Amino acid sequence: RAAALLIRQALEEAVDAYWTARQVPLDSVSTQTQLVCLRMMTPAGTLPAQLHEAWGALSRACHHHPYELAPTAGELATWIEVVEEFGAPSKSS
Repeated sequence: RAAALLIRQALEEAVDAYWTARQVPLDSVSTQTQLVCLRMMTPAGTLPAQLHEAWGALSRACHHHPYELAPTAGELATWIEVVEEFGAPSKSS
């Protein structure tokens, strides 16, 4: 669960950096709202949707539920790939 928390933090920082680079003042709204805006303002593609889905899954993984298993290594690796792809300068410019 600690890895999920760190990945979610990296995702949120990447989204903040995306908006800051474009001088769009969204720092006062929730990450959920920022991700919806990202999906609406970017060209059609799967990356914004994947990022939004990853954030939701990471948020669920960060909270302990007695009958839920922690995320698998494969799930964590997939979420890391999505965050890295979004954070790459050529993809988010």
